[in-house]
Amino acid sequence: MNRLFLFFFVFFLSLLIEKLWIRKSCEMDMSQVQKDYGPQSHILTKSKTPSMGGLMFLAVSFLCLFLFPLSNAGTWHESFVFWIFPWGAALIGFIDDWIKYKKHSSEGLPSLGKLVAQILLALPWAFWVGWYKGIYLWPNMELSLWLGVPLLAFIAIGMLNAVNVTDGLDGLAAGSVILSLVAFLVWLPAATYVRSGGIVTLAMCLAFLWYNSHPAAVFMGDVGSHFLAGVLISLCALSGFLMAVIPLGFIFGVEILTVSIQLIAIHKFKRKVFKMSPLHHHFELTGWSEDQIVTRFLILHGLGAIVCIFFLMSWWA
Repeated sequence: MNRLFLFFFVFFLSLLIEKLWIRKSCEMDMSQVQKDYGPQSHILTKSKTPSMGGLMFLAVSFLCLFLFPLSNAGTWHESFVFWIFPWGAALIGFIDDWIKYKKHSSEGLPSLGKLVAQILLALPWAFWVGWYKGIYLWPNMELSLWLGVPLLAFIAIGMLNAVNVTDGLDGLAAGSVILSLVAFLVWLPAATYVRSGGIVTLAMCLAFLWYNSHPAAVFMGDVGSHFLAGVLISLCALSGFLMAVIPLGFIFGVEILTVSIQLIAIHKFKRKVFKMSPLHHHFELTGWSEDQIVTRFLILHGLGAIVCIFFLMSWWA
């Protein structure tokens, strides 16, 4: 199947499915309950916005599992290996979102329970990838299974949580993933089925951003953030360049790092480094508007990715 046709087919299909989901979720009052300890302005401005818009990613990508083999983009097994981790991650996110919805609460799965679920997903998948394709830190540097599997699982779990904490402002997570996908498609050579997965996800993200741009008509929820993080990990692992997670996940890494710094500072030193974490909330409380934060973070993500890519290329060369 022509990649341009695939891109536009997925884009318009995603627009339609997301529109239908927004309408249905409004009827079911599937709004996202804002955290009491988050920015108080969000309780006023975002409490009525429907969530779980990331279910669209699951629906469209599942359809693409059937499109890939028909377009010579890969075998059923190759496509399944690519999509199974994003799907499994999205399932964990969906359970978390569904508990929040049923309890009408901002708290879903317990943190420990979510972490255990992520480990149970990431370790078998990492072993599958290592056994089937091999785990390469960068091209031509294959890791042994005993080292590669836990490293891939650790990075995968970190990315799931990093994208999740970044998803706090309209368009921030989706926009950042779009930049990451463009960087991947322009920069990294990869098998056709891997590149097709990137193209499909790029089309879905652009369609989602159509509705998620400020002021958002829908939020992706944990189901969406987990899915997109899973795709980024699949792209890096199956393209044979695990270190590519550094530029592709630049802003997500910064966000999760600020959360870690804040937690350590509070628990060990009884003080805060930031007004609030993750970092985008800190700038909200300093007076930056939501549009300013999203735009500037996207610029930083793009610049950070470019710097990291040049660094990796010089190191790799």
